[in-house]
Amino acid sequence: MNSKKTNRTTRHKRIRAKVRGTAGVPRISVFRSNKHTYVQAIDDEAGKTLFSANDAKPEVKAKKIDSAKEIGLRVAKAASEKNIKKVVFDRGGYKYHGRIKAIAEGAREGGLEF
Repeated sequence: MNSKKTNRTTRHKRIRAKVRGTAGVPRISVFRSNKHTYVQAIDDEAGKTLFSANDAKPEVKAKKIDSAKEIGLRVAKAASEKNIKKVVFDRGGYKYHGRIKAIAEGAREGGLEF
């Protein structure tokens, strides 16, 4: 019998087999815990994190989906500062709805292309 965590890990491995990030087109990786959401841009060729954002220390208390959209906007702003226009979205094995979808929408609003 599989648990939710092992199912997500299996989905994530399947996604990671297909998704690669470079310095010019980094991989935007998403992790969500029960309380917080974390996003980082990764250059897989060099094995380095280019920038990250999270809601662990929020400036304003908001609902999880609203703060996820704000994270997406912050990621887009950080990417534009590094002259990055295109990214590859790694949803981390999570279904594309709720906070994951809000992050993607916020990043698109900020000017990133997936």
